[in-house]
Amino acid sequence: MVVCRLAIDRRAPHTYTQTHTSHNQAMNAIDLLMNHRSIRRFQSKPIEADKMERILNCGMRASNTGNMQIYSIILTQQPDNVAALSKLHFGQGSTAPAFLTVCVDVNRYHHWCRLRGCDEPYDNFLWLMSGTVDASLAAQNICVAAEAEGLGFCYLGTVMYNTRAIADLLQLPKGVVPVVTLCMGYPAEEASLSERLPLEGVVHQEHYHDYSDDDIDRVHRQREEFPFNQEMVRQNGTRNLTEIFTKIRYPKKDNVAISKALLEFVEQAGMMNNEEKS
Repeated sequence: MVVCRLAIDRRAPHTYTQTHTSHNQAMNAIDLLMNHRSIRRFQSKPIEADKMERILNCGMRASNTGNMQIYSIILTQQPDNVAALSKLHFGQGSTAPAFLTVCVDVNRYHHWCRLRGCDEPYDNFLWLMSGTVDASLAAQNICVAAEAEGLGFCYLGTVMYNTRAIADLLQLPKGVVPVVTLCMGYPAEEASLSERLPLEGVVHQEHYHDYSDDDIDRVHRQREEFPFNQEMVRQNGTRNLTEIFTKIRYPKKDNVAISKALLEFVEQAGMMNNEEKS
């Protein structure tokens, strides 16, 4: 189901040769991506070790800055640890057999720098951003591979809400910041396909085209007319779908409080050293 199938080249360790990819395989990959559904209820069946290893190796093949791989993946599968991690995500993923927490990690790279007698220049905002991009790319590879293996998953944005507590639970050292959390397992539900904005609402040709009022109304019409979203508006008694987000799900006061706590954690993790040392 993967577009680019890789086979191990036995002539040298850890090298790979690309094999032929058929049109059907490419189409299968596109079908997989176009039919993604978030899974929130899972079977108790554990994920087989060989399957998890394949999925993680797919994550490792993701593009990254300078091939430096400024990220680490914490795999949590022990039931007590899964339960504790789920609690920090407000009960999300409570039935999942596995959590994967993908972190920006300059700790490992700086250790290598010290051993080789080199500077340690990656403890700043640039590398927090670069590591976040790299971690996100690895996470998405993991997700696509997981679905190809018959598993389901859900991204948990709450990693940003309880960052310090999650870091303490996972015993993350200075220089390591959790940025992506996935709960994963065999699906125990038939989830529906979520709506998305139309392509014209997201893609800009050649340069950014700012939106008129009519543009905003048009690109959000399908979302506002989606039955699930209309039911949310009815049940919550809000004026419209937008107010679900601005007043209930992600209100300003929560955004500011979480931002302050997250920034404080990032600074204490040593990732905001933005002045050149003499």
